[in-house]
Amino acid sequence: MGMLDETKQKIFRETGADALFLETDFLRRYLTNFYSTDGYVILTADKCVFVADLRYFEAAEKALRGTDVETVEGSYPRALECLKGHRSLGVPFPFLSLSRAEELRAEGFSLVDCMPALKKAMEYKSERELNLIQRACDIAEDAFLSLLPDIKEGMEEREVAALLEYRMRALGASGTSFETIVAFGANSSVPHHETGNTPLRFGDIVLIDFGCKAEGYCTDCTRTFLFGDDGKHGEFKAAYAEVLKAHELVKEKVTAGMTGREADEVARASLREKGLDKYFTHSLGHGIGLQIHEFPTLSPRGEEILQDGMVFSDEPGVYLAGQYGVRIEDSCYMQGGRVHSFMTKTTRDLIIL
Repeated sequence: MGMLDETKQKIFRETGADALFLETDFLRRYLTNFYSTDGYVILTADKCVFVADLRYFEAAEKALRGTDVETVEGSYPRALECLKGHRSLGVPFPFLSLSRAEELRAEGFSLVDCMPALKKAMEYKSERELNLIQRACDIAEDAFLSLLPDIKEGMEEREVAALLEYRMRALGASGTSFETIVAFGANSSVPHHETGNTPLRFGDIVLIDFGCKAEGYCTDCTRTFLFGDDGKHGEFKAAYAEVLKAHELVKEKVTAGMTGREADEVARASLREKGLDKYFTHSLGHGIGLQIHEFPTLSPRGEEILQDGMVFSDEPGVYLAGQYGVRIEDSCYMQGGRVHSFMTKTTRDLIIL
């Protein structure tokens, strides 16, 4: 087993406990680069141990050979053995069940929240992580572009969602980032509409919020377009132009050193000039990584400082209840102090099929 990498050492130091004990899937994956639905990671000053049962042990041992992660076979009792001699445990409070906390305290451990140290590390993406997010974005965009010619009148929202998810899988995605949202017509006015059986009609607005994973890393994208133009969407088109303007202003004006609140205000102020800010009912964006919603938060209350290496969404929207909705969303990253989009294949201009 090699020496612990710098990220693990830093997380350990900043937590200030004798050992870290992690059983949440995405946190295990973050520290080991190995996916499993079960298992335990123990991180100490000089080693990182992954405790895997026989469903995963062989694959984990093979995948992690030569890394700074040691694989041992077993389950919870074995994990406890690995913790012997330690008194304080770093555990992620937001992802720890009350029953597990009580079990660990009954074993004599005092518990410290390691999530602040993990969150701080996870906010900054390595080159490997950025490359995986880029791959996920490429797959999502390629799937979306291949979907457009196959969208036909009479198709239901869930049919379109299923087809898009199939295309993403077929192009190499390891899964979807979240349940695909497809909204036709007035359903687009609900920011997180539940995809249903509404059939597509000529002239409908179509809003699709979608994303997929590459080795666990997520992407998030929304495109809003028209299925034919029935000449009745003048107000929608005007709103679309304003949302697009706000979306692009974020890429132009947001810089490293700004807070999430200041970034949100760039888009919100643009919409406010047209009286549309009251219809922008969610935040500008959220961090993206192994989870679809991570830090930093780009919202009216977001005080985190945006820095190079951070990945987040740029997704202003306008929603008029019962009428229409517009959202334009890219997955973006900060580099050289500026915002760059991962989404390079699909247009943000209004598409009319």
